[in-house]
Amino acid sequence: MENHEVDSAKETLRKEKLNADESKLLAKEQARTKAYLAREQEIENKEKVRETHRVVERAQEEVREQDKEKIRKEAYQAREKKIAEDMEQRTQKNKNPN
Repeated sequence: MENHEVDSAKETLRKEKLNADESKLLAKEQARTKAYLAREQEIENKEKVRETHRVVERAQEEVREQDKEKIRKEAYQAREKKIAEDMEQRTQKNKNPN
């Protein structure tokens, strides 16, 4: 009977140790999972910041390009106007040789 009690006590200790080990493993796994998710969240947040920066850069570049195009168009129109005025002056001179 005493042998049975000793075996039962040993079995109880073994089960307690097994439960403790399982709890430790579970805690470690939860900590790893939490750390992994935190890293993933950080990466995602950094990517969002980069994407926002890229969008802002693209918008600024688009505005610069529109400004350049406007300046080119105005310069072209000014040249065309000058050419038309010069032609008009020549036409007037040719009509009035005095």
